[in-house]
Amino acid sequence: MKRNPRPYVLAETNWKTVREQNYTVAVLPWGATEAHNYHLPYGTDNILAESAAMASAKKAWSQGAKIIVLPTIPFGVNTGQMDVDLCLNMNPSTQMAVLKDLVQVLEANNIYKLVIVNGHGGNHFKQIIRELSIIYPAVFVCALNWWQAAKASDFFHEPGDHAGELETAVVMHLTPNWVLPLDEAGDGEAKTFKIKGLKEGWVSAQRKWTAVTKDTGVGNPKMANAENGASFHKAVTAAIAEFLMELHRTDVDDMYE
Repeated sequence: MKRNPRPYVLAETNWKTVREQNYTVAVLPWGATEAHNYHLPYGTDNILAESAAMASAKKAWSQGAKIIVLPTIPFGVNTGQMDVDLCLNMNPSTQMAVLKDLVQVLEANNIYKLVIVNGHGGNHFKQIIRELSIIYPAVFVCALNWWQAAKASDFFHEPGDHAGELETAVVMHLTPNWVLPLDEAGDGEAKTFKIKGLKEGWVSAQRKWTAVTKDTGVGNPKMANAENGASFHKAVTAAIAEFLMELHRTDVDDMYE
């Protein structure tokens, strides 16, 4: 089936189109390559971040927002999973180097707004954004976790933390052929820290993944279904699209009220 290039997706479009556009917002999907229980693909976080970014950009573009979606970064911070087969790690310092180079290009192209659409819980961009604001003060950089753009409890019995019902349902909706039957999935049972402060969350530390979970999942996927995944994906991308449209219209030098 012939498919026309989408003008808001950089990897698909061409210079003839790009040079005639005045893009205002760049969107960077950022995922990870890691095990997701037994049933989901290693590229789950990339599938989810990229789809959320592209579907949201499509909605915003259709309403006049000049969005350009950059190619997905497929490697995330997996320092706690180094003993899991082929979990590919990118250190935060490397993420900083990648973003520094990309923001330099955006500034040179007069694109002063960058939205990172994150698909991996191990990626945390807040401190990197702070540092970038000193290096490139003219460029507004922000990050969002796609799964937080809608209330997960409205759609799922037990959303889960990693390869649970939420992620499983949305991947079942987007790429069903890449999901094994759920009777082959582990139950996603996970241990918690023994120390009270760490258990309650007011003290933070990295989890050693293989000590926490046997199947690499955190959250039971067995209730997942593609219909709920589709509904959640629709709600999430509508919310992100609205944000992109607002950002498109907003002057970075006049962000506060």
